[in-house]
Amino acid sequence: LPQLGSHLPPRLMQQPWCLLYCTGRDGFSLRTLYRSRGQPGCPALLLIRDTEAQAFGAFSATPIRCSNGFYGTGESFLFSFSPELKVFRWTGRNNFFMKGDVDLLMVGGGSGRFGLWLDGDLHHGGSHPCETFDNETLSSREEFCVQDLELWGLA
Repeated sequence: LPQLGSHLPPRLMQQPWCLLYCTGRDGFSLRTLYRSRGQPGCPALLLIRDTEAQAFGAFSATPIRCSNGFYGTGESFLFSFSPELKVFRWTGRNNFFMKGDVDLLMVGGGSGRFGLWLDGDLHHGGSHPCETFDNETLSSREEFCVQDLELWGLA
């Protein structure tokens, strides 16, 4: 989290963060993750480590939730540590920031490709270059297996 601090919106830079959800403590379930979203309106930081020890994730200025359509703001971004931090910001080309149901969580999109997606049991996910963030593939492969996942929110 410290390395990401300078990339957060200025109003959030000095705020304390707390761990809302982690697979080690709370199990692997997207439903449980949605229920762990913290204060109303609380920004969310999703941190993933895959089975190849790659770390990456997404920042959303709004809580991660179930939704019928896309939600979120242009403050959202994707990031990866491979090996140094890379941040992929909103391009302005579309508003496909975040969308989720009990079977799938998607971050970023366009042309049928998602910047980051996770399945309902949080065991599998994928990452593709997408128009929303003009990102690289965040993991070393386009599809990955999750080792650990954490959701952080403002305390």
